[in-house]
Amino acid sequence: MARSTTKANRSRGPTVRRPRNSKGRRATRRLPWYRKREYWGWIAGLGALAALTAYLFLGGGGDAGSGSSEIPFVGGDLHSLVADPEDPMRLFVGGHEGVAVSNEGGSAWRPVDSLAGADAMGWAFTGDAVVVGGHPGLFVSDDGGRAFEQRNEGLPATDVHALGATERMMYAASPQLGVFASGDGGRTWQVRTDQVGQAFMGRILVDTDDPDHVVAPDMSAGAVESVDGGRTWRALGGVPGAMWVSWDPANTAHIIVAGTGIAAESLDGGASWTPLRVPDGASVVEMSPDDPGMLYAGVLDGSNAVVWKSDDGGGSWNRP
Repeated sequence: MARSTTKANRSRGPTVRRPRNSKGRRATRRLPWYRKREYWGWIAGLGALAALTAYLFLGGGGDAGSGSSEIPFVGGDLHSLVADPEDPMRLFVGGHEGVAVSNEGGSAWRPVDSLAGADAMGWAFTGDAVVVGGHPGLFVSDDGGRAFEQRNEGLPATDVHALGATERMMYAASPQLGVFASGDGGRTWQVRTDQVGQAFMGRILVDTDDPDHVVAPDMSAGAVESVDGGRTWRALGGVPGAMWVSWDPANTAHIIVAGTGIAAESLDGGASWTPLRVPDGASVVEMSPDDPGMLYAGVLDGSNAVVWKSDDGGGSWNRP
């Protein structure tokens, strides 16, 4: 009869005896290379190095999120798509809930975390700062647009639907008040009119050669223009329900105005307009600051922005 085996004995399995070496000692078992501690330590080091490299390459250490995507999140509305005049390959796209930045002309995007919920409508580039306006007021970046903080001190109205600036003058518009301006970088403001501006939306264009010359998108009148610093305005038209205006800084008579799914172009300062072909659903059309033939268009797709690019002035459109 076979000897019974206890549970403890069964759990050990069969006994394996290592052979003895020439001195009568048990031979030391050599681990295979893939089981050695040094190998896995080396692999872990490589992984950490790769993670650090990716973090730095994608702009880690600032406010702009490190994760990149081809389709940026903006929320339920698309309000803005603007090129940095100092670096035209640098684009910002914004909506009710989120803002993203691209340093590659729109081919890849990273979220700007400090502008979450800023409802980014208007943008101002003053040389020293980047300023964003929306329902909560103004958000200012002093580091070139990497991180923003809210600054509403001195604002006559905090619901800012339109914004624009040069180094010498900043303009804003609010449905609560009208048009107001600042000549000291936003520290103090002066109301220019309470009769116009309640329907302004998006970016206000300010002429670098003549800061009293400004053009804005008006949801009821199309493109509108002032030549006396925002005190009085005249309608230029172009499209109904205007949401964005853009121009060639070297030739401010060349203007593009866009609404939802429609855009028009003028080469004579708004005296006449020609329909501009844009991607279906585009609500923002931006002209590159250094190349009037290069255009960008933004289309809302659910909660994301799809950005299109044209290298031939709107003749054809492709994804960057």
